[in-house]
Order: sequence, then structure tokens, then C-alpha cells
Amino acid sequence: MLLSVDAVFRALSHEGRRVLLDQLYSRRGLTLGQLAQQLPMSRQAVAKHVAILEAANLVSCHRQGREKRHYLNPVPIAEIVRRWVGKFEDARLEALTDFRDDLEDKSRRHIVSEHAPDFVYVIFIAASADAVWQGLVDTDLTRQYWKHDNVSDWTVGSPWRHVNVDGGATDIVGTVLEVDPPRRLVISWSFPQDVQDAAKVSRVTFEFVPLGPDTKLTVTHADLEAGSDMLAGVTDGWPAVCSNLKSLLETGKVLSDEQWESVSV
Repeated sequence: MLLSVDAVFRALSHEGRRVLLDQLYSRRGLTLGQLAQQLPMSRQAVAKHVAILEAANLVSCHRQGREKRHYLNPVPIAEIVRRWVGKFEDARLEALTDFRDDLEDKSRRHIVSEHAPDFVYVIFIAASADAVWQGLVDTDLTRQYWKHDNVSDWTVGSPWRHVNVDGGATDIVGTVLEVDPPRRLVISWSFPQDVQDAAKVSRVTFEFVPLGPDTKLTVTHADLEAGSDMLAGVTDGWPAVCSNLKSLLETGKVLSDEQWESVSV
């Protein structure tokens, strides 16, 4: 079952829920207790607001041991921006740029460790898990919505390359770590010049959950170096990639090139 835009707007209509999203932008992977510390309401009330954000796909949750960690999922907001706000070009670009810069500044002030918090993106796609899987590994598809070829034989231990179709440069390299089609794919991820530096090698996990004829795709990018160019690139990159994959599989068309101006994944 695919989520409606109405659920997203309803979730965003409450100031407390918007504050929760601001917190998860600045510090990813917070527990319910940590979220509740910043709001003048009971833990039970915060839990209800978080549940509404989860239902709207604006927050995703993952368990780590006994703790339940919460992550901002920006994909629904990115889709709303591209569908409607793009009609108001100049004012929209100026306002969004100022808003993004302000949030990025807040985020940088919260970086306190060598690794940045994980990025977790969730998107629902009206296509089968097999089709979504092929969307990630089939070069004919990736070049349409990603402007890259993902080149590999997709067996565990094999190398993979992310090759720009404009000029043929290899932008990202890595190793295939886990393959379980069409349920799970895990790859390492780094710039070619950083592949020997373990601190600069991150990990991307794709998880596919069939929902009848549809698919829930979760993309988790972990072990990112705090303050790095890679971190900056994937912050804008994954929402654009996921949204464009969804558009291609559902409509046969990709989104406009404008979304790629600040994207480096």
C-alpha cells in the first residue's frame, strides 16, 4: 500500500512534529527518550507524535539491541517539493537554499565523532521487488535515472564501479558485501582515491520488502566520515536518486535535471 500525500501534510501540520523532524535532521538515530528531552510534553505524547510521523513515512525506526533509533526520512518532502514548489522557480530556489544552509549549519555544529550518524531513507514504490532490484543493478535503468552505470557481476566479493555516463569517469568504487536478491544488497562505498583509507570507506545497505504488488525500499548509508565531501554529497544525493528511481519505475519517466545540480552520488 502506497502512502498518500495527505498523510505527509497532516503530519507536518503540528509544530511539535516539525520540531521532532528538526531534531532528527541535526542528530540522527535518537531514541524516544532523547527526543522527549527537547519538548515540553510527556514521553507518551512524544511517542504518539513519532507514530504519526512514522505512518507518514517521514521517520523510520531501527532497533539496535534494546534501543529503538529514529531517523529522518526526507524522501516524501523531496517529492512534494519537486511536484509543486518547482512551479515557483526563483522564490522557491532562494527560500529553499536559505533553509537548507541554515539546517546544514545546525547539523555541522552537532558533529562530535569521527563517523557521522547513519543516513536512513525509506521510499514506497509501485513496482515489484524484482523490478526495484533491477533498478539498482541494471545499467540500462541506472543510466536513465542516476546518470551512472553501476558495473559489477553482483556476486559477493566482486568489485563494483559507479561510472558517470557523461565522460565515463568512475566516481565511486567498492566491493559487493552481501547479495540476496530481491531482498538485500550491501556494498562498500568510497571515492576511488580513498579506497585504501578505511576511515573514508562507508557502507550502503538496500533492503526490499514486498507489499503486495508494491515495494518498500530502505537505503541505509553507514560509516560516513563526519564533515567529509562524501557526507555532503549523499545528504542531497540519496533523496534525489530514490525519487528518480520511483518516478522511472512508476511512470516510465525521470524527473527534471535540476535535482542533480548539487548531487554527487
